[in-house]
Amino acid sequence: MDQAVGLRKKGNGELKGSRIVSATVPSSQKPVRVIAVGSGKGGVGKSNVVINLAIAFDKLGLRVLIMDADLGLANIDVLLGLAPRYNLSHVLNGQKRLDEVLMNGPGNLKILPASSGVQELTRLTDDQKLLFLELLDGLEADVDVLLVDTSAGISDTVLYFNLAAHERIIVVTPEPTSLTDAYALIKVLYSKHGERHFSVLVNSAPNEAAGKAIFAKISKVADHFLDGLSLDYLGTVPHDVSVTKSVLQQKALMELFPNAPAALAFDRIALAIHKTPPSINQGTIQFFWKRLLNV
Repeated sequence: MDQAVGLRKKGNGELKGSRIVSATVPSSQKPVRVIAVGSGKGGVGKSNVVINLAIAFDKLGLRVLIMDADLGLANIDVLLGLAPRYNLSHVLNGQKRLDEVLMNGPGNLKILPASSGVQELTRLTDDQKLLFLELLDGLEADVDVLLVDTSAGISDTVLYFNLAAHERIIVVTPEPTSLTDAYALIKVLYSKHGERHFSVLVNSAPNEAAGKAIFAKISKVADHFLDGLSLDYLGTVPHDVSVTKSVLQQKALMELFPNAPAALAFDRIALAIHKTPPSINQGTIQFFWKRLLNV
């Protein structure tokens, strides 16, 4: 059996002993929660949300991997003062193994740096796609939560990552343009791709009451025009000068100011997510990539 045939069979779950046996999770393997974090427009603090949610999950004892999928304006490494030597493109062209590309973040976080090479994922051959799934094989046992920081907007790449993930968090702010663009992203994923479940996180609002009022606005419009859509209020991260200070120091808010109002909000939101089971059956990291790569 040549390698190509073997990889096809592994991708189809035909090889005994393969960890990719189907689109569902084997009973002996703990599922990995794959969450895409997106926004309709830039400038809403999405990458900050990803980083600090990741640290809050880490504090709960969960093993977290952040994938920076913001191809045009990668921010995760900048916000954390990191300088990645390698990224996903080095894996795709065979120069590096996946474990050689991963970076250490705050606490026990692992980070997969962004790369323009991600745009090539949809153009890989079937055998290349399955070979990449092989590279992920050893990663599954080391991750509980995969947070995917997508680009803002409704580009094809943004839609790919949102559709591949098990859950979607949409970040909005009090700005009217943020609400309008967030609704546009939700509408595209709903009307063209059938996604019906979204969680909304309100960032940089004056307080919890204001955050709930902002959520009510987008929820009301969605209920009126998108029949059958499920929007869940995830929580509000209040406007906090500590966030700006942490960005200027290129450190995570949760590290520098763990007792700041915004940091405590991230703790509450992470705990709420952890306690709430996902609305759909979870798959493995390989399943996420199989959906992403369409194999």
